Amino acid sequence: MVLHLVGPFIKLGQALKAAKLVELGSDAKEVIQNGEVFVNGEVDTRRGRKLYPGDVVEYDNETIEIVE
Repeated sequence: MVLHLVGPFIKLGQALKAAKLVELGSDAKEVIQNGEVFVNGEVDTRRGRKLYPGDVVEYDNETIEIVE
């Protein structure tokens, strides 16, 4: 899945919601804090992690590519 940015970045929790991989911000917070989300191949537990074009997020066997 490709996620197009509207601004210069998107936060990790927002990206999961925008890609419809979670329904609520609280769901995003839980899966991120549980270490279930990978950013560029590494676990990231920061919901506010800023994602920029070129970043790749993986969760629940789904991949999100961040593009401009």
